[in-house]
Amino acid sequence: MNKNTDRHKIILRQLEDGGFVNVQELGKQLNVSEVTIRKDLKLLEDKKLLFRTHGGATKSNPYTNDRPVAEKEKLNAAEKQQIGAAAAALIGNNDSIIIASGTTMLALARSINPGKHLTVITSALNVAIELSQQPNVEVVQLGGQLRNSSSSVTGSYPEVMLQDMACSMLFLGVDGIDPEIGLTTTNLMEARLNQKMINAAQTVVVLADSTKFGKRGLGKICPIDQVQHIITDSGISPAMLKILQEKGIAVTLVK
Repeated sequence: MNKNTDRHKIILRQLEDGGFVNVQELGKQLNVSEVTIRKDLKLLEDKKLLFRTHGGATKSNPYTNDRPVAEKEKLNAAEKQQIGAAAAALIGNNDSIIIASGTTMLALARSINPGKHLTVITSALNVAIELSQQPNVEVVQLGGQLRNSSSSVTGSYPEVMLQDMACSMLFLGVDGIDPEIGLTTTNLMEARLNQKMINAAQTVVVLADSTKFGKRGLGKICPIDQVQHIITDSGISPAMLKILQEKGIAVTLVK
């Protein structure tokens, strides 16, 4: 067995265990140059054994497409419900929070039942409707162009509204989390609105089931180091969990 084959086996084994590999880390581990590792990844990609990404590779296609909210709501429903409940436990009395769009955000809204006053700013129409039934919740619905696929608004008007707001926490849903790229979504206008939400919040809490890790969408929201807390399920790989914790991000796992 030659050294190339040995390296390829190690790369594929780590890919299977963690879902992704990093060029720089592989180079140090295998005591070869990053150029050699990139050649290895190219060869393995040609054999359809992995997908190359910026700075590494994943075992599945990292790019994700937009889907209707009704379809997305059925995916990993139990995990989303548990993630939403864990996020609701972070909310205090008399808080002012932002809830972005997404099916996990709707799960969060369904878990909110405050004993005292709570102000919620949201771009999601379904979240606003859900929370409007709560007597202790004051809902500020951002206006703008309604996206049918996400039941949420985008555009310059909600961005301007957010410039005059300051909140304790932002609860953010994403389509992809990549340690190199950061947070992404499938829609460019939604990504821009999410950026404005981040600027208006003291703490950014990302709610994402484990299938979102290693994925990426068209619109980049922010680097991973702008996130303070991630709530996900136990399906996250140990390697990804270690990377997040090493970056100082608090991670809450639900079963």
